[in-house]
Amino acid sequence: MKKKKVRSVFYDLHPEDQAAEMEMRSLLLRGLGRWFAGSGMTQTEAAKVLGITQARVSDVKHGKISQFSLDLLVRLAARAGLDPKLKMAA
Repeated sequence: MKKKKVRSVFYDLHPEDQAAEMEMRSLLLRGLGRWFAGSGMTQTEAAKVLGITQARVSDVKHGKISQFSLDLLVRLAARAGLDPKLKMAA
């Protein structure tokens, strides 16, 4: 039996190019949220590590995807030591 690929809900809500970006932003934001949750840091401490304000760390914690561009999320993930990579598939 052939496995069916599960696609994100973003593909139901946005054109394919925008959905692909939203999916990447979501993945990065979730990764940053897990990093913060497991770090034991306060929001202020995390803000210093990431080079952003405490309010922006709160936005990460609460998953406010609309507040972050893809390029900023990549930079934040790198600052957090998450080593973000892009994988392309045909």
